Amino acid sequence: MLIVSILAFFLAIFLLASISVTVAWMAFLKTTAEEQDAARRDLEVEGEDSQLFRSQRLSSLNFWDSLLARFDFVELVKDRIAQADLEWSVGRVAFGTLLLGAVALAILWKFLPLWAALIGASLIALIPYGYIVHRRKKRFRKFAENFPDVLDSLSRALRAGYPLSASMEMISAETLPPVSSEMRKTSAEANLGMGWPRALENLGRRVPLLEVNLFTAAVQLHARTGGKLSEVLSALAENMREELALAGEVRSLAAHGKLTGVILTILPLGIAAMMMIVSPGYMQVLFHHPYGKDMIAAAVLCLVLAQLIIRKIVDIKV
Repeated sequence: MLIVSILAFFLAIFLLASISVTVAWMAFLKTTAEEQDAARRDLEVEGEDSQLFRSQRLSSLNFWDSLLARFDFVELVKDRIAQADLEWSVGRVAFGTLLLGAVALAILWKFLPLWAALIGASLIALIPYGYIVHRRKKRFRKFAENFPDVLDSLSRALRAGYPLSASMEMISAETLPPVSSEMRKTSAEANLGMGWPRALENLGRRVPLLEVNLFTAAVQLHARTGGKLSEVLSALAENMREELALAGEVRSLAAHGKLTGVILTILPLGIAAMMMIVSPGYMQVLFHHPYGKDMIAAAVLCLVLAQLIIRKIVDIKV
């Protein structure tokens, strides 16, 4: 028992030291990358938008950058990070994923079977990517909520006689993020010689929403055929508001199903904790039986899968 305690103490010290060194190293890399970006911005042409010349390196380390460039999923992660509006590099996300997975595997291996430790470490390793997806989804939802008002402002500016470029700059200065930042990027790209068709395509790539695709199609169709773009944008904004109202009603109805899934997931854990307090000997069988830990891990895995399935069922697309 003393040997186990000593080993556990040294393992905890090793993990804490590893995490401290890793955090310090990542802070040093971040500082170095920021200094390189600042030096690169000083060399750029004065007056141009620095966002258009942002470094496309996957990592500040050459060997890590060349290694990540060999994988196809890197571009997907890179796009997700940009769409979530995070100042992270793909190399930092990949390193954080590997670090979390290794630490989680080293800890879970002491308490769970190998297969359960591998599954748990894999799920924990996906936390950085899950956070990116969550930020991306939250940002897109906020963009969709503010976009109809932006279209109304753009329609009024066009009706007042302003050209499209001046109208885009006006609404980018008056609206709130994230719509203002995306409109500012689009206007800067178009004014720097890229052209409105290409700039609008980039907007649709950065914000892959149906509302943005409809706006892009309306502007491009107006550039080819003419017509009253202000009326088209007003009608488009009204339809978007109706869609948002319907989506809100659907989310309110689906909230009951999500709450039911959470209760059904927490209920077995609550019953197990209650049994440990009321009748510890009844639950000790699972800890002392050769297959007890396997059964506990399988039960937890089933609860997680059930929660994911319930959330997928009640996630109704409008």
